[in-house]
Amino acid sequence: MIAEFEIRTDDLCGPEVAALLQLHLDEMHQWSPPESVHAMPITRLRAPDVTFYAAWDGARLAACGALKQLDPEHGELKSMRAHPDYRGQGAGKAILAHLLAEARARGYTRVSLETGRPEAFLPARRLYENHDFAECPPFGDYSEDPFSICMTRTL
Repeated sequence: MIAEFEIRTDDLCGPEVAALLQLHLDEMHQWSPPESVHAMPITRLRAPDVTFYAAWDGARLAACGALKQLDPEHGELKSMRAHPDYRGQGAGKAILAHLLAEARARGYTRVSLETGRPEAFLPARRLYENHDFAECPPFGDYSEDPFSICMTRTL
């Protein structure tokens, strides 16, 4: 049975969120060389151009994700991560759907992301592909990188 999640804006002050973001950073560094890790540290996720969301299953953190404004019509997904206990339970899909709805509400016409190319990132890439994201050239501050894939979709 897939859980129902309460998704809300988060101030990144809770220990559960900090722990999940640390896991995210640790895994990114495990799977990619340092110059190819584009995950934002918690301090950067608090910047005014980023809105961070957490998906909760009661008192348990299920997933998180952020929406960064690149320009008035283009947003970037950041720090998408399901808690290991919630992988395959719809938490990633729920946070992705929430971020896409928020992007539409902001008037964005496009949403993009960067993810890894190694095998460990395949589940994430499949999630994005299943939600109409397609590989694209690097955008924003990204450049060609054998460990990264940039993806985008129109809204």
